Amino acid sequence: MVATVTKTNLDGFRSLWFLCPMFHLKNIRESTCLFITVCILTSQSLADEQDFIEDFLKREYSLVKPYRGLGLSSSSQWDLMGTAMVTPDYVRLTPDLQSRQGAVWSRIPLSVQDWELQVHFKIHGQGKKNLNGDGMAIWLTKDRMQNGPVFGNMNQFTGLGIFVDTYPNADKNLDRLFPFVSVMLGNGTLSYDHDYDGRTTELGGCAAMTRNAVYDTLLLVRYSKNRLTLMVDVDGKQEWKDCADVTGLRLPSGYFFGASSATGDLSDNHDLISMKLYQLTVERTPEEEEEEEVTIPRVDNMEQFQVEVQEEEMSGVQFFFTLLFSVLGLGVLAVVGLSVYGRWKENKRKRFY
Repeated sequence: MVATVTKTNLDGFRSLWFLCPMFHLKNIRESTCLFITVCILTSQSLADEQDFIEDFLKREYSLVKPYRGLGLSSSSQWDLMGTAMVTPDYVRLTPDLQSRQGAVWSRIPLSVQDWELQVHFKIHGQGKKNLNGDGMAIWLTKDRMQNGPVFGNMNQFTGLGIFVDTYPNADKNLDRLFPFVSVMLGNGTLSYDHDYDGRTTELGGCAAMTRNAVYDTLLLVRYSKNRLTLMVDVDGKQEWKDCADVTGLRLPSGYFFGASSATGDLSDNHDLISMKLYQLTVERTPEEEEEEEVTIPRVDNMEQFQVEVQEEEMSGVQFFFTLLFSVLGLGVLAVVGLSVYGRWKENKRKRFY
């Protein structure tokens, strides 16, 4: 939450406490010191998050233990799909087995204008590094409950996708570490390219060691004033690190939150522990209040994010074997051709005897 006191503030609290003199006059000096400390910490928190007045947990869009709003009941707020199953401690989207797809989707369309989503998840399995897959995704999309090839959801989706990709399909061609967290905005026509790990449609991202992590793994997605901010917390320091920052991103209202995952020839457990949605109270200018309503997701100046992916060049060893097999193939064709021609000439001579 926005008002959370960070570790830095706690350190400041301790230092200020020990700077106070010995408490001979406990009722006066101790109370005064405590009052000053609280004022300083409050001012620091307000300064750090001055854009947001306050935030509210929206339970109808949140998925938390003991997962009572999840299931087949008509009063449920979330639906399960595919291999997803509920346990007391997490929702397992896919088990550590091959060729599985699972998802969980909200039934209630989002009507909040400015929001912050915090996702607590865990990806773990027996496979060694780069022998595991495929990853999971967090969604805010027009369509829900759709199977497909993009981490268990449909391709050419309309809306927002946050991908936690654990298997590198093109890491030799693209200089990045995996697991990799990325952002994509779909308008119903764009396709996610698995061969290049979605690089051609990516709006931003970062490497984050989210698989078999010792500490809790969390994502924070904040959307306010047409700006999307993505942050991660994966190293146990209880502080957010910047991952992606996209300005001029415009999302329609009425879309659905979801989370999905998929396994192929390689696999992992993909566990969703919680999704917490906070409504942010934001001050807006009259011009910002009068902005036109968005019907199709888009990004201002989309060209700045487009990347031309180079085809992988042939290595020297690959070129040698390609040339060798080409020569051998031509040789075989030549031998067959000469053999056929010789038989034809022989049959032609026999016709004159």
